[in-house]
Amino acid sequence: MRAKYSIDRVDTSVGTGRDDRAGRFRPADVRSAVRRAVSGRRADTGRPYDEEALSDALLVASELTTNAILHGGGVTEYDVDVDGPAVRVSVSDRSDRLPVAVDPVDEQGRRRSGGRGWPIVCRLARDVRVSDLPSGGKRITAVVPVF
Repeated sequence: MRAKYSIDRVDTSVGTGRDDRAGRFRPADVRSAVRRAVSGRRADTGRPYDEEALSDALLVASELTTNAILHGGGVTEYDVDVDGPAVRVSVSDRSDRLPVAVDPVDEQGRRRSGGRGWPIVCRLARDVRVSDLPSGGKRITAVVPVF
């Protein structure tokens, strides 16, 4: 199932991790927040989560964070929460550039390294939104079912 993808022009700048110096957050930080959120919901409800789906959510968290570091000037903020049967991961960066999928093969027929993160996010998430931030930059939010 492919993600529903949309671009919003709204302020979504509230989060659980914030760094005005961009670049101090790592993929491991966001993955840890995903694990804590899912474990906390399980503890609160007793509802088991799907291990494979949690792996998908962790991969999405890694890809969003890595893309913000490589292409967005660093992570300025992130937010992770559980909404019903899904975990929502939001990562903000300083760049206004929209994410793009690149062809895995260049013009000369050579395989490119990298460029697979955005398609992975779109494939594993149920919903993906890109929002402009009023102070500049963007926030990407992906929703991955885990329960």
